[in-house]
Amino acid sequence: MDTLTDLLVEIGTEELPPIALPSLSRAFEEGFRNQLLTHGIDFASIEPFAAPRRLALLVKGLPTQQPDQESLRRGPAIQAAFDAEGQPTKAALGFARSCGVEIETLEREETDKGSWLLFRSVTPGRETARLVPTMTEAALADLPIPKRMRWGAGSEEFVRPVHWVCLVMGSTAIEGTVMGVKAEPHTHGHRFHHPERIRIDTAEAYAEKLRTMGCVEPSFARRRDWIREQVTTVARSAGLRARIDPGLLDEVTALVEWPQALLCRFEERYLEIPPEVLIETMQSNQKYFPVEDAQGGLQARFIAVANILSREPDQVRTGNERVIRPRFADAAFFWSQDLKQPLAAHAARLETVVFQDKLGTLAEKSLRVARLGRYLAPALGTGPELIERAAALAKCDLVTSMVFEFPGLQGTMGRYYAERANEDPCVCAAMEDQYLPRFAGDALPASRCGQALAIADRLDTLVGVFGIGLRPTGAKDPYALRRASIAVLRLLIETPLDLDLRDLLRTAADGFPAGLLGDDTVEAVLTYMLERLRGYHGDRGLAVDTVEAVIQTGVTNPWDLDRRISAVTEFRRLPAAESLAAANKRIRNILLKAEAEDTAHGVLNPNLLSDPAEQRLAEGVMQLSSVIEPLAEARDYVGVLETLADLRDDVDAFFTDVMVMSEDIAVRHNRLQLLQDLSALFLRVADISRLQ
Repeated sequence: MDTLTDLLVEIGTEELPPIALPSLSRAFEEGFRNQLLTHGIDFASIEPFAAPRRLALLVKGLPTQQPDQESLRRGPAIQAAFDAEGQPTKAALGFARSCGVEIETLEREETDKGSWLLFRSVTPGRETARLVPTMTEAALADLPIPKRMRWGAGSEEFVRPVHWVCLVMGSTAIEGTVMGVKAEPHTHGHRFHHPERIRIDTAEAYAEKLRTMGCVEPSFARRRDWIREQVTTVARSAGLRARIDPGLLDEVTALVEWPQALLCRFEERYLEIPPEVLIETMQSNQKYFPVEDAQGGLQARFIAVANILSREPDQVRTGNERVIRPRFADAAFFWSQDLKQPLAAHAARLETVVFQDKLGTLAEKSLRVARLGRYLAPALGTGPELIERAAALAKCDLVTSMVFEFPGLQGTMGRYYAERANEDPCVCAAMEDQYLPRFAGDALPASRCGQALAIADRLDTLVGVFGIGLRPTGAKDPYALRRASIAVLRLLIETPLDLDLRDLLRTAADGFPAGLLGDDTVEAVLTYMLERLRGYHGDRGLAVDTVEAVIQTGVTNPWDLDRRISAVTEFRRLPAAESLAAANKRIRNILLKAEAEDTAHGVLNPNLLSDPAEQRLAEGVMQLSSVIEPLAEARDYVGVLETLADLRDDVDAFFTDVMVMSEDIAVRHNRLQLLQDLSALFLRVADISRLQ
């Protein structure tokens, strides 16, 4: 039995990009895992480590010897490999020669599809340690690095220059070169606390040795928890609580190796600035954690996380306070400058800001959004003049000093400036609501004006960008049209709004100059958005064939489609569902195979119904038609399908007793008409023939 041991792989670098560090660590782990599997090397587990200057893996339960590698190579079919006398053909001899063996040593492979010559070879397994440098290089080559850099005189490329490589298996150092650097059983501690080399005697001792000697917490997860605990404790000691944004916590974790949280202060007068501005400055620019009271009110405090355990923490604290002061002073200046004129005064500058070369300026886009917003007003139950005013002001904050400096505050600052200008509350709320939802699972706009802008602005972008031929392909989606599509679908379904998507797209297209958009723009955008609808429902765990069955009806009202999808999901739980779905599939096949003249739309002739089974089915279809009509009009799709489930026995009897394709042309036409009438009832909700 092979000996099991642990393997350490560490790549020491200059400071890695903090935002990318978690994804680099995950990719390195996955890449090395794939290399082990490719080489047939089993293992118990992989523990990843990631810090600003290192990526590392501890592979546990690894065999010291790679298993023997068996390879199979299939040759020609037996009937082509031997002639009638049983002598090998040129094909068989050529195959044996290419394998480097005599033909007598080849095996035969028997399968359900025939017999083939087979060459089986076994390559003895190599020492695992000898494979580690190559596997490491391969895993690093597959990391998601958009732009690699070179260093020194070598040709190696990586996200940052590599300074050391540590490869240790059990208690033995692995020799080899990775990224042009010779592997040694040494790592490096904290840049300031322990810059000297640290010898790694065993792979298992790596993490603890870095912690105790090197002042480095190599585990990203443990370091993240440690920072969270420190920040929380420091804030609580002052009777406050820290605002810990998960993204910021990840970024700070990727910036420090040995964190120390410090509570700092700033001048109270800066609290007169909107809190979002201060928070944006602290989080995005300085990587500080804002602090608030029990009621959620921002305080004149913040928590900085230093990458050093200083003997004079007050100096570190003072330094951080000194850095934040000019940024807040700038923000206060921008705030005062922007308030010197009302938000509407900025509208003229939108005429100089290009949205897209062919689609015009932001001012022109605002007019189109206002036009589409007015069309939405009745469905939203609000006045078109409010939506028009909101659209006129929606992009004005983009040309303010504050948003120019802090782009992430677009919409938020618009709301503040609109409130200061005493705009209608619905208009004020719309300034911020127009950007919702920003991401998957985000909240939807609460205000009616905001809902109108959120839909109209995105539809204008979709139609315009598609119309001039800049449609998203593969991973390229510079105008975020996928996100815009899903946002519109969510707004229409979850608000909810009883609106037809095709009509909305046509109305949006009519707002552009004649001849600018392609002729197929509306249908192209509609198809694209319905494809996103499939993904939207798939993310909610709904069956793909259920969604497909509903979309095939040709309905283009997302809210109505959603009701139908829910109804079909309920229908599938009924005992009759499977039988009726199979019957509809059979009906669809019969109608597709029938001649065109046989399936021309007509009226059922009761006098041609001779078989009791077809008479019962026809009577059931006729009776249920009058019941289903009001249910369908009320969009009670669950009621429609539950009612149609009563036809199960009659449908089963019809297909058991009746020959649809009768030689009598009139009878055949009549029976096909009966099937068309039956299918039409189900199509009031969905094409259930598509259910698997």
